[in-house]
Amino acid sequence: MMICDIQHLSKQFGGDDILTDVSLFIQSHDRIGLIGRNGSGKTTFLRLLARLDSPDAGTIYQKSGLSIGYLEQLPVYDHHMTGLDVLWTAFASLLDLRQSLHQLEQEMATKTDQLESLLVQYTKVTEAFERQGGYLLESKVDRMINGLRLHPLLNRPFNQLSGGEQTKICLGRMLLSEPDLLILDEPTNHLDLEAVEWLESFLAHYAGAVLLVSHDRVFLDTVVTSIAELEDGEVRLYQGNYTYYMMEKERLLLEQFHAYQEQQKKIKQMKDAIRRLRQWANEASPPSEKLFRKAKSMERALERIERIKRPKLEAETPDLIFTAQGKTSRTVYRLEDVGVSFTESPLFHSLTVDIVAKDRLAIVGANGSGKTTLLQLLLGHIQPTSGLISQGPSVKIGYLSQHIDFPDDQRLIDVFRSNIVCDEGTARKRLAQFLFFGPRVFLPVTALSGGERMRLMLSILVNSELNVLILDEPTNHLDIESRDALEEALESFNGTLIAVSHDRYFLNRLFTKTLWLGQTPTLYHGPYAYAVSKRTVASPSAEPKQLSLNKKSPQPTPSMIPMQTSRQLEETIQQAEQELFLLESQLEQTSDYERLMKLSTSREELVQKIDELYEQFLAVE
Repeated sequence: MMICDIQHLSKQFGGDDILTDVSLFIQSHDRIGLIGRNGSGKTTFLRLLARLDSPDAGTIYQKSGLSIGYLEQLPVYDHHMTGLDVLWTAFASLLDLRQSLHQLEQEMATKTDQLESLLVQYTKVTEAFERQGGYLLESKVDRMINGLRLHPLLNRPFNQLSGGEQTKICLGRMLLSEPDLLILDEPTNHLDLEAVEWLESFLAHYAGAVLLVSHDRVFLDTVVTSIAELEDGEVRLYQGNYTYYMMEKERLLLEQFHAYQEQQKKIKQMKDAIRRLRQWANEASPPSEKLFRKAKSMERALERIERIKRPKLEAETPDLIFTAQGKTSRTVYRLEDVGVSFTESPLFHSLTVDIVAKDRLAIVGANGSGKTTLLQLLLGHIQPTSGLISQGPSVKIGYLSQHIDFPDDQRLIDVFRSNIVCDEGTARKRLAQFLFFGPRVFLPVTALSGGERMRLMLSILVNSELNVLILDEPTNHLDIESRDALEEALESFNGTLIAVSHDRYFLNRLFTKTLWLGQTPTLYHGPYAYAVSKRTVASPSAEPKQLSLNKKSPQPTPSMIPMQTSRQLEETIQQAEQELFLLESQLEQTSDYERLMKLSTSREELVQKIDELYEQFLAVE
């Protein structure tokens, strides 16, 4: 069923066309991912759809009584309200009904002479409360708290929470309100990986429609069923997830480029024919009026041709090349029994790990597990509570923080030149490689968007002398094209790479080791997907089955390994372990996400097979 029909929207800001002709049809159970370059008008479109702004032209038809949930800016609540209180405001009408029930119960206990009329009222209120799901309120709130990992924020005053923490609470409140149309702008920001995966599951089963903006490619692949690409002020809809969109867009671009080439060939032929007709008409004696008319007729036909725009086969992206300067020592960092504690309960303890030259180490874990703290330890900004950290002698560090702060009184070019020694001409040339063209280099840094600040910081890193890169959420604020450019640059970086990230595509593509932080940190020799599979095997969610002496032993199934002699088993185990070694080598070398998942699955199956072989071997012995 249609809930929203957007027709030919346009919007200008400061004389610039942001949206020129946007049309989109939204049905009641749609899952639409809205994508586009930074500055393409995605947020403008969301504001128009949420009726927070008005279009210059076009219309938005909405179903009567349509409820829309859109987190545009953080609201202000009474100073006494906690994070938990804010979550409960999603059920204001139901809480009023519950209060009415309590009041009626008290009146029935005291006003016995009015019992009959009170019972009628009580029945009506109870039916309304039950019909609206009033008896499920506590379970809904608990589910949201557990899913988004909101426990540390519940009892703190809402107005004293950070911007990111307030956003998490308000996201939970909006999801609890269950609007007909849920509009989400970068919902995975401020969420750890487990919360992101929970949100994916929640949205997959959401009863209403979802329109979301995200640069998280795995999130888009999992959640959405169609992609709306906003480009050059217009929207084009692709029926499928992000991976399908990428394949379909490439096919359409090639088709469009072929059509453009064919049209250009036809136009050239027509222009040559017009030129020849005019030449022949002039050379005739007397000049041929008939040939002139034919040339004029062909010119009018040429003017009527609807020109195909030359498609951009490659989007404009920053020119990123990271080069390691000088050789690093074999050991870049050595952490021995390191622990950090700011309160009575430690962030983590007993962390022992060697980071060697050319390692690619991803650091993951829940929010509050100490990921950024660990980076601060490596940078020497803080000292561990216990244990020792040593750094190699020839380490040159480039650090990218997720909180990029520049002096407010400086211009973009001044910030660059204060970090990289060069003249103005060289600075402008290098900044142009990061899409800062012309007078934009003289903008004050306060006027830069989050994505532009990130590009400026990357331009400084690229032009710095370094052989170790330490990155804290480097893909935040970057659009998908810029993320691809960053990933390609990091793939060719021949130094040591250490990063904290919640971007699973980024983690699986670039990293060969994963350090999972918790009170007892664990190092996995594989990318994020491999680490997840190992953790799932180590602590399966399903409860173990209880053994019973009365039950018969399970009968062998065709999938079990057939019994062999001791000698045969030794040879089979040796062959399986060789296969395992090859699989693990391929896992360390590949960066393709889909191949990583297949290899990880094959590895787990092979490990299980080897365990069964050893059990048989011991039984035979």
